Amino acid sequence: MNNHKVWFPAKKYGWGWGFPCAWQGWGVLLLFLVVVFCAVIFFPPSETPLIFSIVVILATVALICICFIKGEKPRWRWGK
Repeated sequence: MNNHKVWFPAKKYGWGWGFPCAWQGWGVLLLFLVVVFCAVIFFPPSETPLIFSIVVILATVALICICFIKGEKPRWRWGK
């Protein structure tokens, strides 16, 4: 039996993950949105585009890594 608790289920169609199915996943998604929002406030893209881009890219890479670790295995799905 697999005791791996999934936070991010796979999408029914396509590749990747859907909305979180556990409170931990919602917390990670909320944290990601807060980081991006803070990046917009503290590093406006019009004034510091390089720093803004680096912060958003790092946050996105972190989110994808967490989805790989705590989500279902990503693969192309055609539905059921």
